[in-house]
Amino acid sequence: MTKSGKEHLASIRDGRTIFVDGARVPDVTTHKSFRNVSQSVAGLFDFANDPANRSLMSFETETGVRANRIWQLPTSYAGLVERRRALEAWTALHGGFLGRAPDHVASCISGMRMGLNVFEGYDPARAAALEAYYRYARDNDLYLTYVIINPQADRSKNAADQADPYLTAGVVDRDAEGLTIRGAKMLATGGVVANEVFVTSIQPMQPGEERYAVSFAIPMDAKGLKMLSRKSYEGASPSVFDNPLASRYDENDAVLYFDDVRVPWDRVFIDGSIEMCQKQFHATPAHVYQNYQAMIRLKVKLRFLMGIAHRTTQMNGITQFPQVREILGQLAAEAAMVDAFVNAMEAKGTQVGEYYVPDRHMLYSAQVLTQQMYPKILNSLRELAGGGMIMLPSSVADFDNPEIAALIGKTQQSPAANSHDRVKFYKLAWDAVGSEFGSRHHQYEMFYAGATFVTKGHSFRTYDWNKAGGIVQSILDSYDLKTKPTITS
Repeated sequence: MTKSGKEHLASIRDGRTIFVDGARVPDVTTHKSFRNVSQSVAGLFDFANDPANRSLMSFETETGVRANRIWQLPTSYAGLVERRRALEAWTALHGGFLGRAPDHVASCISGMRMGLNVFEGYDPARAAALEAYYRYARDNDLYLTYVIINPQADRSKNAADQADPYLTAGVVDRDAEGLTIRGAKMLATGGVVANEVFVTSIQPMQPGEERYAVSFAIPMDAKGLKMLSRKSYEGASPSVFDNPLASRYDENDAVLYFDDVRVPWDRVFIDGSIEMCQKQFHATPAHVYQNYQAMIRLKVKLRFLMGIAHRTTQMNGITQFPQVREILGQLAAEAAMVDAFVNAMEAKGTQVGEYYVPDRHMLYSAQVLTQQMYPKILNSLRELAGGGMIMLPSSVADFDNPEIAALIGKTQQSPAANSHDRVKFYKLAWDAVGSEFGSRHHQYEMFYAGATFVTKGHSFRTYDWNKAGGIVQSILDSYDLKTKPTITS
């Protein structure tokens, strides 16, 4: 079977170097900032490892063993749908709030493996390293994160022209054993609880930036690799009741600093090729496959938010109001649109060699529209709730004080629930929409796929403009200056 939760927890007690709140973390599985998300991720692996979910969550490899479906390379429409159902089931466990759960970067590496011929055209040795790494990650059920963008620094300059040429991670040395990497990369979402990190650049580079044009994977405990964590929302959320999402699903984000980290050649997929750094994503199915996974996750997350919306109207006794049903109808249509996009990506998919890959333009269309839609959905949830999300007891401790508890029972009334359940629900709703954790997700959903000009550019490049223009031309060709209208009786 696949990896268990206990095995995953043991695998990340590896002495990795993580800093948060000014101190190094001795053990991510027990530290107050990361222990709950560690358990949440362990729960994912336990679900996949459960014999009852064997058919749903795993597939048989060419060697006859079972592997997690996150590593599956579908060869047909049916296979793609089969894998998607597994990803949906996994995502439902966290409501879509683990944006970099193990299935995301697994999808990226799997998509690169589908385009192995592109790597073979670049360098057979690097292609062999990629294929071997895919099998290693699959067979060991690794949780991968990635860092694929540079520190923001001075955006008017490229990486090579910054004051420190090793601000961005790049090659400082290479020898018979491999590469030595120095500098920083962003944004290792989920890195604190991942096994390994895939390091490359998705940002276009210019001649002169070859030292940054690398692609490789290393363990999170690699010597010289340092993780600089942002503020932990979990660490600031000691009560699950008060912050049911932040306390358990804060996957965290971190800057990675490579302090002369050694990378052996058998883990290097690209070295010094600006062109190939772009090709690894866009000339293979990688970019489509990884973002198709992200859209499956968002589809489930929106289903969760629809539940929040509808439950809010029930709590307030306003579901029957026509204007409220109008808002709910709009929200339902938007959630259904994402569901339809996922289905369309699959139905319009194509064969890429022996593999069946989701439709590229359907994906990019979904990204463009959902970047605009997510903030609107959150605003609608706020409108439906009014003050309900914020007019709440200060913490779960208020229920332990008989005097305060009595007042809570009187003031937190709902036609659909007692005061305890009403407060419990609205604490969940606020954590999803308005808390610091919820605000981070607001930002994440708007920018995880890149700035809006990036996603719109992808949509522009992949739309069939010739087909659209062909219709226009056929109409133009159907008449001229002397064409007379057809008269019908």
